Amino acid sequence: MTRAAMIMAGAPHGGAETFFVRLCAALAGAGEEVLAVIRRDAERAAALRRAGLDPVQLGFGGPLDLLTRPRLARALARFAPRVAMAWMNRAARFTPPGPWVRVGRLGGYYDLRYYAGFDHLVGNTRGIVAWIAHQGWPRARVHHLPNFAPDLAGAAPADRAALDVPADAFLVLGMGRLHPNKGFDVLIEAAAHLPDVVVAIAGEGGERGALAALAERLGVAERIRFLGWRDDQAALLAACDLFVCPSRHEPLGNVVLEAWSAARPVVACAAVGPSELIEHGVTGLLVPVDDPRALADAIAALRDEGLRARALAEAGRAVFLRDHAEAPVLARWRAFLAEVGR
Repeated sequence: MTRAAMIMAGAPHGGAETFFVRLCAALAGAGEEVLAVIRRDAERAAALRRAGLDPVQLGFGGPLDLLTRPRLARALARFAPRVAMAWMNRAARFTPPGPWVRVGRLGGYYDLRYYAGFDHLVGNTRGIVAWIAHQGWPRARVHHLPNFAPDLAGAAPADRAALDVPADAFLVLGMGRLHPNKGFDVLIEAAAHLPDVVVAIAGEGGERGALAALAERLGVAERIRFLGWRDDQAALLAACDLFVCPSRHEPLGNVVLEAWSAARPVVACAAVGPSELIEHGVTGLLVPVDDPRALADAIAALRDEGLRARALAEAGRAVFLRDHAEAPVLARWRAFLAEVGR
């Protein structure tokens, strides 16, 4: 067993934040000794408590926050971890040196100055790992540890009537923060070329108003469903015919893993993360970033070719089970923590 402190100062919602809770729970369930340290967040704290953890909640504020660093230092000293892992830049800025191995976990192409003095860095894609090494980090101290997603196969589908979606409609699902990076505007523009398709977007964020206005302007508002932030991803995936990841910037693409786990065919814009995950034509379809017509054509192709769509879904599910299910990924994380925490 390895005593590990996991430190997250992220946003209320997001892929890294979701995986942080998932990993802490899995490590604790496997018998590792885990201290979860989070930015104050009642929902995240409750999720960690349900996993049997008692999170430390701190401010993780801006430059005038003089309290978080000493409080975090005291919490770490009490717990005495072998490894202290900072998830992203803000957590790294507050994580002090000590008699523990400091590890930075990166889910994007972050400013490496935040990790000066750290012992190891972890990237969740091979592309991020290669980029870190290219910045001058010793390759032996940069590690690839992928994310895992829950197995969402076999869930009962969400009630389409409750979603205001006709039972016979071809339903396309997108999930994520309503942020320009996520490219939901591209998906809405693609819907303008697909008059028989309904698009459901599960997520929330500052772009909701702009996206709704775009749908009105394009005359597709009656076929776009803004579902808000949801915790029933398995049911939504079971109810849809096709999953789309339209991101223009996506370092990984946790939503692709979730769609694969639910055995749903995937179309994604070729941002760096989906391009690393998806083998075009085998485990999904990739289209150029910011190209609504190409996205519409790919959606139409899988709408019209059911056998091809099922083959892509089955291949994606197989890759999920091999590389991104909990058991194989958790084994890699536990081996890494044991190795660096010696």
